[in-house]
Amino acid sequence: MKKILIATDKPFALTAKNLISQVIENAGYEALYLEKYTSQEEFHVAVNSVDALIVRSDIVDASIFENAPNLKIVVRAGAGYDNIDLDCATKHHVCVMNTPGQNSNAVGELVFGLLIYSMRNYFNGAVGKELKDRTLGIHAFGNVGKCVARIAKGFGMKVYGYDALPGKDKEMACFGVEPLDSIEELYNLCEIVSLHLPATELTKQSINANLLNRMPHDAILINTARQEIIDEQDLLSVMRMRNDFVFLADTKPVIDEQLKKEFPSRYFATLKKMGAQTEEANANAGVAAATQIVSFFETGDEHFRVNL
Repeated sequence: MKKILIATDKPFALTAKNLISQVIENAGYEALYLEKYTSQEEFHVAVNSVDALIVRSDIVDASIFENAPNLKIVVRAGAGYDNIDLDCATKHHVCVMNTPGQNSNAVGELVFGLLIYSMRNYFNGAVGKELKDRTLGIHAFGNVGKCVARIAKGFGMKVYGYDALPGKDKEMACFGVEPLDSIEELYNLCEIVSLHLPATELTKQSINANLLNRMPHDAILINTARQEIIDEQDLLSVMRMRNDFVFLADTKPVIDEQLKKEFPSRYFATLKKMGAQTEEANANAGVAAATQIVSFFETGDEHFRVNL
């Protein structure tokens, strides 16, 4: 009987766990859970005899592969997979997959939760501002960007988009988003910019002072993607120079304490990454991960493989 380990520092919701277990057990496999673990050593022990692994933001590095001789597949229940050492996985002949699109609506809704919380002054009773007719820029138009566009149109916002990948203009048009030709144009035009970039060698620290200083008055930058894509020293400098600049994050910056101390009314970050923390997103991503593992073992399906 194949053993599937679900290793999650941030556990799935109970309803999601039940659905994940059902998929695994219906295939005749065994579902094992490691939750809220406090050390990588616990992870090493748990992975020792398993055939497959499901993780969320958990770190799957060389030490995990070295302690998992039977491991054949790792599935990241979510879109981003920079928490997994892909080269090491390939070296150990392990297939790595993600579950693109399964968490997208949850992240998209969180963007607007953060926005409204900030624009209504953290609900402190003071006069706030509305989203209607404001300009929103979506930086990278993937699954989450599409959800953000759909919700923004409901608020009556003017929505623009930029994506370096070719062929995105038609997708944007389908969502009522005006595509822009350059990243500079996006930041020049939009009062609010929502980031949806992966963390790659090209994107890390790419959100810098050159872009942020272009934003109009009362600018708001929202990062529900990856911490590494922002040049944090540039961000700090911009916020010091511009008392109209607001930064909202679902991926806590390294300089979190400094930002909280200097800009308590212009900075907010969630305690932990919360984008996928809904029952629905948990279920969608978890069930997709389990289903992909079953298909991999039963039919050799590697459709969502992300490593070589």
